[in-house]
Amino acid sequence: MPYPKKSYFIAGLISLLVLGFLTTSVVSYLVTEDSLSDRIAEEALPLTSDNIYSEIERDLLRSILISSLMAQDTFVRDWSLDGEKNPERIIRYLEQIQERYRTTTSFFISDRTYRYYHPDGIVKTLDSEAPADAWYFRVRDINDHYEINIDWDTADRDRLSIFINYRVVDYEGNFLGVTGIGLSVNSVAELIESYQSRYGRQIYFVDREGSITVRGSDIAGANRIQDRPGLEKMSMHILTSPSTSLTYTKPDGEKVYVNSRLVPEFDWYLIVEQAESASNTRILNTLFINIGVALVITALVLAIAWFSVRGYQQKLEEMATTDKLTGAANRHVFEMIFKHDTASAMRRGDSVSLITVDIDRFKEINDTYGHAGGDAVLSGFAAIVREYFRDSDTFCRWGGDEFLILMSDCDLDCATKAAERIREAVRHHPFQFGSKQIPVTLSIGIARHLPHEELTELLKRADTALYASKNRGRDQVSLA
Repeated sequence: MPYPKKSYFIAGLISLLVLGFLTTSVVSYLVTEDSLSDRIAEEALPLTSDNIYSEIERDLLRSILISSLMAQDTFVRDWSLDGEKNPERIIRYLEQIQERYRTTTSFFISDRTYRYYHPDGIVKTLDSEAPADAWYFRVRDINDHYEINIDWDTADRDRLSIFINYRVVDYEGNFLGVTGIGLSVNSVAELIESYQSRYGRQIYFVDREGSITVRGSDIAGANRIQDRPGLEKMSMHILTSPSTSLTYTKPDGEKVYVNSRLVPEFDWYLIVEQAESASNTRILNTLFINIGVALVITALVLAIAWFSVRGYQQKLEEMATTDKLTGAANRHVFEMIFKHDTASAMRRGDSVSLITVDIDRFKEINDTYGHAGGDAVLSGFAAIVREYFRDSDTFCRWGGDEFLILMSDCDLDCATKAAERIREAVRHHPFQFGSKQIPVTLSIGIARHLPHEELTELLKRADTALYASKNRGRDQVSLA
């Protein structure tokens, strides 16, 4: 494609992509702005509420699974049935659970001794008359396998935690105690913070009495929804409905959308609020984001197209410069490298050596094993050579089963050592073709480049050395 046409094509492609994305973004913005109220009340806030609830459920399900594994752990059962000997064993076990799963706490309470085992030791002995211990005796008598409750941590009375209390029974179903883990309520607060910053909404939990139990850092003022200006008239409706969507107006006249839902695991209400002005700002920001995304996608499409074309070009160049079967350079490339390397060597006063390699009785290999067998030998031989030559060396398939290796900064002694290593490696390599093993040897000739010597002359001297190797019985190295 001529250059001007290519430029017009790229410019047209960019224009279409940008125009398409901009049109889609603007139309979406206008439609969204037109139906803003319904979307916030019926979709956005309930979706935020559902997402938070889903993440809470996810964390709870993981915690329930951990507690279930603890309750069914044969170590816990056997240790309890064995009379709770060596308390440090269960303490170490609880410590490992806490560290491995990064929980706030882990515990086991024995029904035989009422001891509260904790990673810090035996925290206390429960008392059936103490109100703070009533939860244990409640869990002991329930029909379910576990209970979720929010309470102050027995080991740290200043920390409010979400506990998974799982009943432990022996192999015959007899009650042994309660085990489980605790999660900090702060993790729920952190979840609220992330959603507030992400969506620009106020999110908080209230209990059955309307007291705010967990809130984001930017929610200040009253501690009860009954005392929040504008919301106090709606508080009774919120606290008596499993879920609801409504609006109220602040004293400054700003309209606020509200969605609430009961979280049965906590027996708390999750409330999500969004001011109308914030939602307008957010939609406008979304427009700008969409425009930015459009530009990024346009750039990515063009980059992908450029890299694709570049990749195809590199493949074409590789096909034009290397032998497909062996990966070795072809004659054309080798001749250019030869001129460059010999000229550089002459300026520096370095030596350049040429190794010619011929696979012995290759025609017999082809006749015996077919061309597929011959190809297997050629590719295997090339792989061995690449293991032994340096980055500065050039490996070339000159034709058929004849190969050249050009070694820069390498005299005859250096080249001879390299050639011997290759010859020995090939001689002892098991060239496998199907179920058969093909024996392969090499005849090698080496010549050192003389000042101003052309490739044809150097190659002729190296070939003479190569034929000397063949005449002396093959599988050897000869010098010119």
